[in-house]
Amino acid sequence: MSRPISKVAPEWWDYTTLDEALLADAARLTAEDLVQLSRPGFTVRIFDTLEEFYCAEALEYIATWKQATADNPVGICGPIGPTEQLPLVAQMVNALDLNLRHAHFWGMDEWIENERPVSPYHPLSFARADLELCFNRIRPELRMPAENIHFPLDLPAYSRSYDEVRCAVMQGGQGEVKHWAFNDPPRRSGVYRDAPPTPAEYRALGARLTDLHPMTVIQNARTSGGGYVPQVPIRAATVGPLETWKAERVSIWHPGHHDNPFGIRLTALMISKRLPDSSVPMSLLADHPDVLFSYYRGGIGVVATEMH
Repeated sequence: MSRPISKVAPEWWDYTTLDEALLADAARLTAEDLVQLSRPGFTVRIFDTLEEFYCAEALEYIATWKQATADNPVGICGPIGPTEQLPLVAQMVNALDLNLRHAHFWGMDEWIENERPVSPYHPLSFARADLELCFNRIRPELRMPAENIHFPLDLPAYSRSYDEVRCAVMQGGQGEVKHWAFNDPPRRSGVYRDAPPTPAEYRALGARLTDLHPMTVIQNARTSGGGYVPQVPIRAATVGPLETWKAERVSIWHPGHHDNPFGIRLTALMISKRLPDSSVPMSLLADHPDVLFSYYRGGIGVVATEMH
């Protein structure tokens, strides 16, 4: 039986092309049900306050960077979305006098215009956000060397760095199209007209330039640009599954405003039940050996009809 056409972007794959029974199962999950989805290799936890939530997210940076030595450089790959943890990271580094000379950081992604990454002066630049919200706030004597900060600009060098330095944690959020970084579902065309790529095919993708699903463009306009869609690029450079599987842990943070109550249930269910499908890229983490989902309880919400 052929799969449904997307309800939101007919020329693309996305979660609306899944079996309706699976979608209905996800919609029924309660917060308590989410915790019960934990299994070996996949852990679900819930924080009751935003303060705890973002503090714990920031502490992943600190715990990672404290492991770094001259003989064992260690790093974390971090997102732009959420960003609330970034000033906390800088504050913690300064308060602890944590010297980062052997620590590393990878930015997950960056916007692309005219086939080149946008400059740090672009209002939506992810590199600019990392620097302004975190690294430029760390005391100069504690900052990591510039060469230890890896943005996806030279993609072959960026990808190689995951073999040269141990990535202890790849931290991310979840977009409305169920991506981490900009690992969006593919277009529904060519050999993928009738079925999306297999999980194995999608997992082989490394750091690359990629087209963005229309849902991603709309989301970023909403969350970062006041809804001003024309300023949002439609292509991006992104870390790929290839590099993601070199990270010892993938840690996904759900504050409740990047994706919706339904979406943050669906991916947990698919990972827990080992149902990877490239129309829901986050579900491919079902095959990663160590995945952590962290939720803010106030952001879990309910999946119900509400008339406003």
